[in-house]
Amino acid sequence: ICVIGDGVGGFEHFLRTYPQTPVALGIGSNSLRQHVFEKVHAAGIVPAVLIHPSASVASDAVIGAGTVIMPMAVVNTEAVIGKGVIINSGAVIEHECSLDDFVHVSPNAALAGAVRVGTRTHIGIGSSVIPCIAIGSDCVIAAGAAVVSPIHDGVMAAGVPAVIKKELS
Repeated sequence: ICVIGDGVGGFEHFLRTYPQTPVALGIGSNSLRQHVFEKVHAAGIVPAVLIHPSASVASDAVIGAGTVIMPMAVVNTEAVIGKGVIINSGAVIEHECSLDDFVHVSPNAALAGAVRVGTRTHIGIGSSVIPCIAIGSDCVIAAGAAVVSPIHDGVMAAGVPAVIKKELS
């Protein structure tokens, strides 16, 4: 069931018709996913964690409510994944990485060990991040980018090596 709006047959109808039904958040927009998460949570429902059977998730990884981990994704030891995160097909989240709430890691992106990613940041398809790099909140890392230095909040970075192309705020 796909429920986004509040009109007839929307979110309020869903809550009345299906109380206590687990909710999964496969919404591509980070800010919209956060909005829906907060609305669902306020209604007393904890969004479900969905992990595809072909994904590899370390037993000591911490996975937040409402996170979706897609086919062939890897989440390695001591990774901490926030609420409402999407880790897409084939993405690799290495040891000791920390992804804040509502991050989206696109297919085949790779985050090396101890990378930190801020809230609502989008990591583009096929991009890579070297170890121990911090990426701020509300950023976009373009497809195929190679992040080799820290990225501050609210910017779009692209290229090899990735450089800031524009401010988003």
